[in-house]
Amino acid sequence: MTVEDGQLATISGPSGSGKTTLLNCLALLDRPTEGRILHDRTDMTALGRRGSRRYRRDNIGYLFQHYALIEDATIADNLRLALTTRGDRSARYHEALDRVGLAGREKDRVYQLSGGEQQRVALAQLLLKNPPILLADEPTAALDNANADMVIDTLRKLATAGATVIVATHNDRIRTHADIEHELTPPQVSLRQEQRIR
Repeated sequence: MTVEDGQLATISGPSGSGKTTLLNCLALLDRPTEGRILHDRTDMTALGRRGSRRYRRDNIGYLFQHYALIEDATIADNLRLALTTRGDRSARYHEALDRVGLAGREKDRVYQLSGGEQQRVALAQLLLKNPPILLADEPTAALDNANADMVIDTLRKLATAGATVIVATHNDRIRTHADIEHELTPPQVSLRQEQRIR
């Protein structure tokens, strides 16, 4: 599969077909058992642990299905983690939170938020980081229709601005906005293999 800069690609398929595993390999969290992942002339699968960590920090944003936020911290504390540069952080926080519909909520603690609000904080982190590669695992699963549309629109705009956006999803509304659709099928297990597993 090839995804160009400025494209939004969706990965779909039934549970167990490997959507999250594929995203984790693209995010350099898991290592594929075969094949290569290339980005901008870099063989990402050849990077060591330190190189993978640096490449992920500098190039990859991941919108996890379960948000990956620090629950006891405030929204502002969580947003601070996305910024590697100083400058007027406050103005950037306000802008990112405004774009996801959480303006004025910087001091709220994550554990006080609904699942949908936590997903929008995670999206605000990505807006602040603005990575060239953006991965999203079921980003609209916990959202109502209005907020799901906002997330889809934001991902589409990030792709239009030049990011490579890859989304694992069951949501047909995201798929209608995709430039590329890739369908995974569950791995086939022969009867002989099943007997060995037992």
